[in-house]
Amino acid sequence: MAQWIAWLVPAALLAGALGSQHLGGLHPCEMCYWQRYPHWAAIALAGFSFFAVGARRPLVILAALAIALSGAIGVFHAGVELGWWEGLTTCASTATGGSPADLLNSIMNTPLVRCDQVQFAFFGISMAGWNALISLTTAGAVAWLTLRRR
Repeated sequence: MAQWIAWLVPAALLAGALGSQHLGGLHPCEMCYWQRYPHWAAIALAGFSFFAVGARRPLVILAALAIALSGAIGVFHAGVELGWWEGLTTCASTATGGSPADLLNSIMNTPLVRCDQVQFAFFGISMAGWNALISLTTAGAVAWLTLRRR
């Protein structure tokens, strides 16, 4: 059960994030991307756990830690959005390109998204806040299910 939770919840959170970006037109800020990376790792670790019989438990625990890391980044990001502490103090860009001309073109066409501005909230909680709540709860549940005595 823990394996499935450790695989499905990050996949659902990433699907929501990518859907809001590509279908909903919400452009992620730099800290939004930071929250995604641990979820990708959790999906890989939990996925490997289905095939690695001898290392199943450690891989699921590592997936839980990755999910918790995303949740911790979500707490930090939500705190920046709420003005509790300062976030990035320099400009960050998600622009990519091969040649200098391609990079410049990408920078000029990439929307400027501030990490301290909430683009979307549901029940008064930003997407970073929801990621924090769901990820930390999931990480705790996965760890408990994996580590409990049978």
